[in-house]
Amino acid sequence: MKQPKPKIDLNDLLKRARKIVAAKGKPSKVKEAYWLSAERMTGSYPEPTERSGKWLVFVQTSAVDKVWAKIKEATEDGKLGGSAKVSTGKQNPNGVDMDKKVICVYTYDWADGGDVHRVRAELRKLGVTEKIPYKSDSDTLSGKYRVSGHTRIGKYYE
Repeated sequence: MKQPKPKIDLNDLLKRARKIVAAKGKPSKVKEAYWLSAERMTGSYPEPTERSGKWLVFVQTSAVDKVWAKIKEATEDGKLGGSAKVSTGKQNPNGVDMDKKVICVYTYDWADGGDVHRVRAELRKLGVTEKIPYKSDSDTLSGKYRVSGHTRIGKYYE
């Protein structure tokens, strides 16, 4: 027998969306979603390939709103890759350190070293000067996370 589809509570969805908007894009204030994201709004950028990936910028929870504001603006202005996302105040089971949040800055292809390093250089201009890893999306989709015991999965670390 065919199971009826669960009804979507539009009021609940709207309520959750309003809370996120009310947080004014401050990741530390959002508890209803794991991520906030930003998309390139200026210029063109290649579509992701099967070798897409991201720079992982780990920041103290107390600084995440400030760092995210810079990276979000640079992403939208076309200075970084095609998109970026930031972990929010909602507890993520893949998180390792409760005092840190992660900002993912995506590039279309980790094999395009010129583009990957260009994005890294832009992150340095934004103040991300400590060493950060670059992880392929295929490793993420394969479930390779530090919290589950995987190490040295980064394509780059600089």
